[in-house]
Amino acid sequence: MTDTDLQTAAQTSKAWPFEEARKLLKRYPQGKAKDGQDMPVLFETGYGPSGLPHIGTFQEVLRTTLVRRAYEVLTGKPTRLVAFSDDMDGLRKVPDNVPNKEMLAEHLGKPLSRIPDPFGTHESFAHHNNAMLRAFLDQFGFDYEFVSASDRYNSGEFDEALRGVLRNYDKIMGIMLPTLREERRKTYSPILPVSPTSGIVLQVPIEVVDAEAGLIRFEDEGESVELCIFKGNAKLQWKVDWAMRWVALGVDYEMCGKDLTDSVTQSGKIASVLGGRKPEGLIYELFLDENGEKISKSKGNGLTIEQWLTYGSEESLGFYLFREPKSAKSLHPGIIGRAVDEYWQFREKIPTQPIEQQMGNPVWHLLRTNGASAGGEGDKLPVTYGLLLNLVGVLGANATRDQVWSYLANYVEDATPEAHPALDTLVTCALAYNRDFIAPTLNRRAPENGEVAALTALDEELAATSDDATAEELQNIVYEIGKDPHYGFESLRDWFKALYETLLGSSTGPRMGSFIALYGIENTRKLIAQALEGAKA
Repeated sequence: MTDTDLQTAAQTSKAWPFEEARKLLKRYPQGKAKDGQDMPVLFETGYGPSGLPHIGTFQEVLRTTLVRRAYEVLTGKPTRLVAFSDDMDGLRKVPDNVPNKEMLAEHLGKPLSRIPDPFGTHESFAHHNNAMLRAFLDQFGFDYEFVSASDRYNSGEFDEALRGVLRNYDKIMGIMLPTLREERRKTYSPILPVSPTSGIVLQVPIEVVDAEAGLIRFEDEGESVELCIFKGNAKLQWKVDWAMRWVALGVDYEMCGKDLTDSVTQSGKIASVLGGRKPEGLIYELFLDENGEKISKSKGNGLTIEQWLTYGSEESLGFYLFREPKSAKSLHPGIIGRAVDEYWQFREKIPTQPIEQQMGNPVWHLLRTNGASAGGEGDKLPVTYGLLLNLVGVLGANATRDQVWSYLANYVEDATPEAHPALDTLVTCALAYNRDFIAPTLNRRAPENGEVAALTALDEELAATSDDATAEELQNIVYEIGKDPHYGFESLRDWFKALYETLLGSSTGPRMGSFIALYGIENTRKLIAQALEGAKA
């Protein structure tokens, strides 16, 4: 497959990263240039480090990277990605999920980068949370440039852009005031000075004294103060700051959540006033926790990145985040297992698909996240994650990695962690998921009515079956019993549900032939015996 073939297919691909990339192609039909020199298209993601990084933060970097790579395939042009931290923002409330809350409460209102780290490991709260974000992005292999608002404000790199805000103060107020309630209009200012007395980011009316010199006047603790806003002595109000950043950095693409739809509109107008242009972008739906509530950095609800990686693989996280960005998704442990197995199903399909279908395959995009394809198209797992979960479920909360691998030897050729590292990762994840979610709620019911006779018949058939029977042969045995009208099942689905509930303690489960081959005929007969004993009791 040549680059030309890829570019041709990308022109018409309906995959959302290519649809987004074509917006940039329309923006720059001949590529981005300045003074006759080619310029890389600039992608940006924003991060507010008031709480710990979560999957909502990470997904924005991943999805933006997917569009970035699609644009590179589409055009062959260079790109850059900036991960921007708004760490000059004032701390509005103390997050629920951090230590030393009393200490943080003493610094409410101050810039995040000027508040001590409650964890005691970094020079400020912002530095700690920025480090956590960068560590994960580095772990995942993203290519990005980290930019701190504090660094840009304090160094003076934003000073010229701040002059532009002061020069256009009245026009910016004309954009913002009609969007505010009457009470807010009285105190609104696009410029938020940092109090020389308290160090707090103030939200007070200001008067522009000298735009070129950066001088403003405002009231602070009852006194009139004249202050130069340059070199970190002030920051901009959120929507104005966003627009200023787009113009100052030359941002061409930035996506955001649906809750910022109005902000995009107002910031776009302000960017025009400042002599720039609103970037292209996607407005995506928000993630919800298992109660249907919006995930919040400060609440710490939903799933953390660390929790997902405890129960599922990195690849499955990327897969879940790829799908349907404009649809709301629940984010809780219950969705991880399906995401793991679907990732591997899509990965296995890639070599059999024509290029047009490959470009619609989420895994085709994910394998290119860190540049050219990392390979691995067509790879598959010898055992599904769902089957692993069922296995560890019957082994109990105290199951071990070595114990699981001993059972995998019944089903997998060369069953060692070294030979199957991806499977070994999932063994560890399955043990954790079983310990925390399956074992505490496992409840095998006793078989009843025709189920007793059907389980007895299955036990007899297994007793007469060779230990080296294939999963397909074992599945056929299960099928034939379920289809026998003597046992009274209205459908095979009812028979399988009875097996899951009486043997595995779950309403859903794997192909029983595969499970029996993995768990072993003798061990499966022991499960059946326990179920039949329960029926007698």
